[in-house]
Amino acid sequence: MSKKNQAGKVALVHTDNRITGITKAISLLNYNPVQGKAVAIKPNFNTADPYPGSTHNDTLRTLILTLREMGVGKIIVADRSGPADTRHVMEVKGIFAMAKELSFEAVNLEELGPEGWVHLQPRGSHWANGFNVARLFHEAECVVETCCLKTHQYGGHFTMSLKCTVGMISRPNMSELHTSPHQRQMIAEMNTAYSPDLIVLDGIEAFVTGGPMTGKKATANVILAGNDRIAIDSVGVAVLRSLGTTPEVSRGPAFAQDQIARAVALGLGVSSPEQIEFLTDDKPSADLAKQLKEILLKK
Repeated sequence: MSKKNQAGKVALVHTDNRITGITKAISLLNYNPVQGKAVAIKPNFNTADPYPGSTHNDTLRTLILTLREMGVGKIIVADRSGPADTRHVMEVKGIFAMAKELSFEAVNLEELGPEGWVHLQPRGSHWANGFNVARLFHEAECVVETCCLKTHQYGGHFTMSLKCTVGMISRPNMSELHTSPHQRQMIAEMNTAYSPDLIVLDGIEAFVTGGPMTGKKATANVILAGNDRIAIDSVGVAVLRSLGTTPEVSRGPAFAQDQIARAVALGLGVSSPEQIEFLTDDKPSADLAKQLKEILLKK
């Protein structure tokens, strides 16, 4: 099945078991973008705070093992933390040890030289002079992203697949991002630097307030998978709303959220909630999908 045909499809598994949930969600997509390819995996290692402050190690492990079963070639797991030091975060989380155990390469993007970055300046963006993105992701044969489900108290409003891209951008660009009144639009604009082939959102738990490092936790018991960042993030917003969340995330239609609206304008995925198609294979998942679709369609 082609990537184009995957637009708007979101596999949803209602479960409290991330290991079986991730494998089932990927299977529901009936789509293998990784076979025989070198894959760059982008996790959420913003800090080393426990999940959902950062990617759960079981999520990363399950994702890698599943990709192996799908016939993946080389695997690189790479990120840039912030404000924390990236190497420290990866050491505390045991990522380098996991890399040796599972035979993948763990890359600290902060340790790349100048040749490791590509400068981009999208036309009409809110970036004054563009931004630098890691060449590893910009030129990757295949990109797989795994993100958490949480609010963001420092201007992003929420942090899921679109905002996970921030860790691909060089640290010197962060001062402009964090001081701009257009932060959420700029987050969407970063996403023009690449196109993900697979996204897995681990929503077993969520931060419904606070975030991204710590916050008020709620149990969501959901795993989402797809390759459409707008579809994944809008469904994530609906999940947060179903749990009770911040005024910023609760306000207006989901597709009017700044990150999502700008991503729609940039053509990064579906343009309306009507275009989202849920893939489920059991009643609890189907019931949750119906509830979330109703939230998404609310004007």
